[in-house]
Formats: sequence, C-alpha cells, structure tokens
Amino acid sequence: MSAILNARLDVAPWSDPRSARLPGIQPLDPAAWLLRDDAFAPQMAERDRLLAAIPGRVHAMEPRAEAAAEELRALVLEHLRADPGYDVGPARVTRPDGVRVARDGAPLMVLGRLVQEDLCVMLPDGGGGHVLAAAVLCFPASWTLEEKMGRALIRIHAPVAVYDADLARRVQRLFDVLHPERPLWRANALGYADPALHQPRREADPRPPVPEPPPYIRAERQCLLRLPESGAVVFSIHTQVVRRADTPGWPGLLRH
Repeated sequence: MSAILNARLDVAPWSDPRSARLPGIQPLDPAAWLLRDDAFAPQMAERDRLLAAIPGRVHAMEPRAEAAAEELRALVLEHLRADPGYDVGPARVTRPDGVRVARDGAPLMVLGRLVQEDLCVMLPDGGGGHVLAAAVLCFPASWTLEEKMGRALIRIHAPVAVYDADLARRVQRLFDVLHPERPLWRANALGYADPALHQPRREADPRPPVPEPPPYIRAERQCLLRLPESGAVVFSIHTQVVRRADTPGWPGLLRH
C-alpha cells in the first residue's frame, strides 16, 4: 500500500512557544474541533478498510461507556451538519468523498467511518482519576487498545518517559476542570521511518530506531472536550504524516 501523506502539517508544534512546551495545552474553538485536511479521502478509505478487516483491534467498548458513546455520536453529527462537505440524512451520512455511511450500529464504529479523528472516551474511575472506557483507534502511534482499555491516565502513558508524576497531576487537573463549552487542544510531533498510519505496538516492544533526520514526521492534534450530559471526557486524535523534506523548521527532536 502506498503511503498516505499530507502535503503539509496544519500544526507544527515546535513553531509556537505555547505548543512547544509540555503539555502545551491551549483553548480550542469548539467549531474547530473536527478537521478535514488534504488527505481526507485516502485516510478515510484506510479507516474503512481497518474497521472492516480488524474491528476488534481498532474498536473497543465497555458497557458503562455506551451512553457516553451515543452522546458523542449525536455531538459529531451536529458538527458535521455545519460542514458543507457532508450530507447528514436521517439514516445515512454522505462524506465529502462521496461514500455513504449508515448512522445505525455501534456509535464509535460509525464515527470512525465519518471523521479523520480517532476518538477515545474517558470515564471517572471513582478514585479521582479517569480510565479509557471506549475508543475507535484506527491510527495508533506505537500503542494498542488491548493494553490500554480500562486503565488510568498515568498507566496509559507508562512507556512515555516525560509523562512523570508531576505531569500526570497537571493533566488530571485539566480533566477535572474541563468545561463542555471550553475544550482544549495540544499537538505533538515525532520522527518516523515508516509512514504507515496504523502502527500498533505493545509496551514491551521497543520502538525501532529512527534515523536523524527522519524521512517522515508524524503529528497529532489532540483535543479534550467534556460531554455535557454524561460528563465523559473525549480525547480526539487527528493524525497527519508528511515528508520531513517538505517540512521546514523541523528541530530534530522527538516530542510527545
């Protein structure tokens, strides 16, 4: 399969001091939550393929997350009605690439075929933290749903060296004060040797060495928003991959 690449990064986190420092959280305009970029059609075709071929690896749902997932489906459909590229009908949604997607079925499976974002639903764990309770994750960057489902934030980020106890407390504080009308976003960028979007990797498997400079840059625009009815926190991930040679200013660093 040929590489699915963007012509440019919509967000280069190293280029702005606000996004360059960890965790780099900034306010998000709610209307700008879901993005549609220049790789929409090939990315969505790959999402369709993965959801059909390996649904158990790219989708998971705990029963306690069903109400939140349904609420998320309604919210996404509301956003898509404001995008002139979509035709949101009572039974089907026609995407900008002309593909028609039925609205019924498992809510995150449906959403995984409608938008470029991967979507993770986090629920309170009863002890002051949040756990991953549902997700559609077609484009993992060196992690797997199998290992992360039902786990708390700090455990999810266990392999990430910079995600220490202090950073974990700061991130949890953001979850605690997150307001439905005031979502947040951040971005990361990593050098990659392989441009594939679907790159699952178990925690025990080390990430292969990447040459410097890397041939590709993989960036994620990550958003946090709270669902008003269920109170669940949605963590969305919009992935872009570009050739490093086409991206001026790459600092030669790996940034989570």
